[in-house]
Amino acid sequence: MANREKFVGEIKKLMDAVKNTPPDKMLSRYNGVLYPSILCNQETFDALNSFETREDDMLIAAYPKCGTNWTIHLLQDMVHAVHKKDPAAVIPVLEFTGENKFENLKEESSPRVLATHLNYDGIPKSLFNKQFKTLVVFRNPKDTALSYFHFYNNNPALPTYSSWDTFFEDFMAGNVCWGSYFDHVIEWNKHIDDENIMIVTFEEMKKDLEAAVKQISEFFGLSLNEEQIQRIADKGTFKSMKEKSEESHGAFGKIIFRKGEVGDWRNTFTEAQNQEMDAKFEACLAGTKLGEMLQYNVYCK
Repeated sequence: MANREKFVGEIKKLMDAVKNTPPDKMLSRYNGVLYPSILCNQETFDALNSFETREDDMLIAAYPKCGTNWTIHLLQDMVHAVHKKDPAAVIPVLEFTGENKFENLKEESSPRVLATHLNYDGIPKSLFNKQFKTLVVFRNPKDTALSYFHFYNNNPALPTYSSWDTFFEDFMAGNVCWGSYFDHVIEWNKHIDDENIMIVTFEEMKKDLEAAVKQISEFFGLSLNEEQIQRIADKGTFKSMKEKSEESHGAFGKIIFRKGEVGDWRNTFTEAQNQEMDAKFEACLAGTKLGEMLQYNVYCK
């Protein structure tokens, strides 16, 4: 519990720092990609380059708004069930800044649950010195874009968009924090057959969370019985996490957990935007394994 309070305190510190940041200073670029300057800074990126991974680390990699916090919570619950280990007090997203972040991570007992929004190419190669396992989470691009638009407008650490149309243009151009969704999918698709990488989708998790928990626990070598799987799935539905979000993430909880619906894009996308994204998906992912996994025709048509 003390760790949870410290974790919420870390988030509050970052949110307080935002209050004094003018909109034109909210974003900065690192290696050509946009990041929220309050959350990610040069110092943290430099420290990340020399961060030492362990073979039993568990990394969750996801483009923003694809289910990162949801999956972190599920994996932390699985680790707790097997190892009786509580979540750490540090924010697990590697590129997020935090007081003595990497020193605290170094002190943390194994197995550590870590996360990143970085593109495969943006993850420092030094981290891959150890053969740890990575769970990659993707969501269909239309719901991701809409969710990201609301996240920008509800999150004090990011500039506000005056309209969905303007945001959509930036999203399609990759001119948003953590870069282009499509670049992420293209890069991870190249590693889809790596034995230490598993890809799951937000939609699969929504459809059958028990099956997803079982699949994820087996991938990470966490042996759970049926009862534990069911309990973690029941406690880990999006609805249940949204209800407890203030307890788990403080005031930031309601910003992270908004609707978590599949198909909400249909209420917002124009016909022209639909066609533009369909063409982009086709150009980037037609015939690829990851393209197939995303079931675009089911969720985006």
